[in-house]
Amino acid sequence: MWVLFSLLAALASAVVVTLSKVGIKNVNPSLAFAIQSICILIVSWGVVIGQGMLGDVSRIDRKVWIYLLIGGVVTCISSLLSFRALKLTDAARASPLDKVSLVFTIILAVLFLKEKVNAQLIIGAVLMAIGAVMIALSR
Repeated sequence: MWVLFSLLAALASAVVVTLSKVGIKNVNPSLAFAIQSICILIVSWGVVIGQGMLGDVSRIDRKVWIYLLIGGVVTCISSLLSFRALKLTDAARASPLDKVSLVFTIILAVLFLKEKVNAQLIIGAVLMAIGAVMIALSR
């Protein structure tokens, strides 16, 4: 089931990049991101309320709040940087390089989450990184 959700997330991400590229054509990327953030806020809290989880907010541990808030700030920074990259080049070049985050995720997961990696995972990540760089540098 997680594979389905991951693939749907990847498809949604591709749609977001495409729509965002069109949306920032004549708009400052920071302003465009701020507009999208309003939608993110409304939809995400709508889901929480719709699932009846609003009361759970008060039961979240302080340490978890810190991690989630820092993650939110980093998410904003990531999106702002992605929007800037989209403004400066083609979506087909910017997006693959953005996905090199996979390599960074693996490194951080090993260092901080103590996740195990094997040769297959490392080879796959290296191939994805090489492919992303090749696409980004293509003319």
